[in-house]
Amino acid sequence: MNLSVGIVGLPNVGKSTLFNALLKKQQALAANYPFATIEPNVGIVAVPDSRLEKLAEITKEEEKMSDLPPLKPATVEFVDIAGLVKGASEGAGLGNKFLSHIREVSVVAHVVRAFTDENVIKEGAVDPKTDYEVINMELMLTDLASVNKALENRKMEPGKKIVLEKVQKSLEQAVPVRSVILTEEEQEQIKDLFMLSNKPELVVLNVSEKDYNPEGIERITKEYKEILKQVQDDNFVVICAQIESELAGLSEDEQKEYLKDLGLEKSGLERLIQKAYQQLGLISFLTCGEKEVRAWTVQKGSSAPQAAGEIHTDFIKKFIKAEVVAFNDFVEQNGWKGSREHGKARLEGKEYVMKDGDVVEFKIGS
Repeated sequence: MNLSVGIVGLPNVGKSTLFNALLKKQQALAANYPFATIEPNVGIVAVPDSRLEKLAEITKEEEKMSDLPPLKPATVEFVDIAGLVKGASEGAGLGNKFLSHIREVSVVAHVVRAFTDENVIKEGAVDPKTDYEVINMELMLTDLASVNKALENRKMEPGKKIVLEKVQKSLEQAVPVRSVILTEEEQEQIKDLFMLSNKPELVVLNVSEKDYNPEGIERITKEYKEILKQVQDDNFVVICAQIESELAGLSEDEQKEYLKDLGLEKSGLERLIQKAYQQLGLISFLTCGEKEVRAWTVQKGSSAPQAAGEIHTDFIKKFIKAEVVAFNDFVEQNGWKGSREHGKARLEGKEYVMKDGDVVEFKIGS
């Protein structure tokens, strides 16, 4: 399953600095992770997961390997969508092209400037609240145009028309589609319009270096929750794009030391990725063996056959059983052999619902 995050915001809010940090992480990942040619405005980075290293150590010992097996983390695709401006929905600033890019992403990460720097021009920016509203309004105007056009279809089913009119009324009142209360059936009715303001949203507060510490992060998050009341409380992520760029050029040990000096356990990019996972209701299951130790991304609530299908689509039909061990049990028993001997390994059928951190071996028929 591919998770993609679109980075949006007004010009000069720190998007490029953040994206450059992502590209550095992508280059580090490229050494041991194969992926296809990527456009310059797309970066693929690893989902931080310390469990993989532990599984690799266990696998090396259990399989009597001379070296650790390769680690294959789950990945997130970040799409750098050039600075939107007021009027983008009508084509201003190449708006139509960039708005079309947003249609293709899973989550919108809205970068808001929460720092002051006299050397950085506030192009199109007024204040954080207005900056946020300008971008949101462009997304809603684009959606409204799509809804209005769809409603011109006289052959539309009455049920779908009712839903679209409900959405239309909300958009005309500057309420994004994600805030409209819709049933699953109603959401399905509007799915084909790929509405931009219906996408899950994260607000990324780009702060100055002096505020990038636990106290500063807490204070700024509280401040912006008050400023941007229309954003849900758990949808904020505080980062310092400048520090993220510096971190990306350091070794893993140096990164940990740098973050420790700041009083932080995780980088802003790690927290952004984890928030994106939470927004989309995603979890990771794990596989390990001599060939590789790997994390796979699935929707929370996925069945064992659906998870097997992430490895190979044929596995869905050919699924027989899944041998499953909880990650902590797997570590405690030092691998498959100990887990089986101590009754921690379970054989699960087609109805089994995957849990985050499950270590799995799928039994697949011919």
